[in-house]
Amino acid sequence: MKKLHGIKALAFDAYGTVFDVHSVVDLAEKMFPGKGKELSQLWRAKQIEYMYLRTIMGRYIPHNQNTEAGLTYSMKYLQLPGGATERKALMDAYEKLSPFNDARQTLPQLSGIKKAILSVGTPALLKNLVTNAGIESQFDALLSVDEVKVYKPHPRTYQLATDKFGLQRHEIGFVTSNYFDVAGAKAFGFQVIWINRNSALPDELGLTPDAELSSIAQIPEILSN
Repeated sequence: MKKLHGIKALAFDAYGTVFDVHSVVDLAEKMFPGKGKELSQLWRAKQIEYMYLRTIMGRYIPHNQNTEAGLTYSMKYLQLPGGATERKALMDAYEKLSPFNDARQTLPQLSGIKKAILSVGTPALLKNLVTNAGIESQFDALLSVDEVKVYKPHPRTYQLATDKFGLQRHEIGFVTSNYFDVAGAKAFGFQVIWINRNSALPDELGLTPDAELSSIAQIPEILSN
């Protein structure tokens, strides 16, 4: 397995990398039998689409509002019953997403290196996520794009990590499961670790990760001393 050299800090994407965005499926299925998985998938897709559109248009809104907008659209599109009460329950669940097992088990093994979350979530969302999951002590910083008022993969979002740690771009290892984040972080100059849990096909963007892993559990193996 290829080793990565010179990494002095790790920045982790939150949604889909450390936390399972589809852990809301159980609640969605209870609310809307037979539609829970479809709702979760469409919700995630619209959430990401709205991130891109709002950044291009220069019309940033905090991610909790962006997420609720995606949920509202998805419920309308799928013609699901309910309104504010159901949306609130699902939005509350989004602040209690389950960490992937490989993240929960591996983060304590990376105690010798600085670690941050670098995410589209607002500071309050990220604080609630790590606190509810009991992993807040595993991170030295929670970095939110809300500080720069644009979404990933805009370069200003990745600059948050270099500013926080006072490091050169190549000295930061960026960990993500989302390929738009792979491309953005690589273009910025990070060493990029793609967590490809589902053997996804990489997007044709002319940018590739420095390491492709099937699990966060493999990260300690590729970091050189």
